[in-house]
Amino acid sequence: MATVGQRVPTGSEPLPSPDTPARQSSGEHAAVYIRRLIFDGRLHPGERIPQEHIAQALGVSRIPVREALIALEREGWVTIEMHRGAFVNALDEQAARDTYELFALVYGFAVRRAISRAKPELGDRVRDIARRLRRADDPDDMSRLTMAFHVAIVDAAASPRIKVVLRAMSGLIPGNFFALVPGAIDVERKGLTEIARAVADGDAATASNGYERMMRRQGELVVKLFADRGLFGGPSG
Repeated sequence: MATVGQRVPTGSEPLPSPDTPARQSSGEHAAVYIRRLIFDGRLHPGERIPQEHIAQALGVSRIPVREALIALEREGWVTIEMHRGAFVNALDEQAARDTYELFALVYGFAVRRAISRAKPELGDRVRDIARRLRRADDPDDMSRLTMAFHVAIVDAAASPRIKVVLRAMSGLIPGNFFALVPGAIDVERKGLTEIARAVADGDAATASNGYERMMRRQGELVVKLFADRGLFGGPSG
């Protein structure tokens, strides 16, 4: 929960310019921006979130900012107090691990469905992406290729419910995961190479286990990064 009485931003320091959104609503863009302010230490646990200043920085009304805060409260980033505003929460280490554990379970399930339902060309498609991943070092290229790999798996699973679940989930890193999380490129490259091989072999158990191991390892990297940035409060879970 937010701690009352800690420093409230006065607006004397200008907020940083937001990144350009890509296919995001104003509320989604505001949520990413606020996460980044917390992630970068511009907003600290217990601080009131300066909604008016954020709206000005984004060039929007306060409505998208309020929408963002409602979403961020559901995710555990903030607490909204009636008649007082929204306050930054100290993040929880176990909740961070749980986020990537859930991704592990959903993508593990998706790849099992994909192998059971997919046409043979899925193996060729993911192996081609994995080959390109092995040559990629640029975080933007890694992000694009990784997304293409995951989309290929989810599309092949042919399950609308999987897509609904994934749309309801959000990662914890407010920006390019591979640019911000040390070691993430190596973990993803190795993990997707193993998964692609298993998909091509039609080995659902190995592919699912590979997804689960990879996502859990990424979760541990995120936990370490957040701990190094002082974003966790209280004892670790």
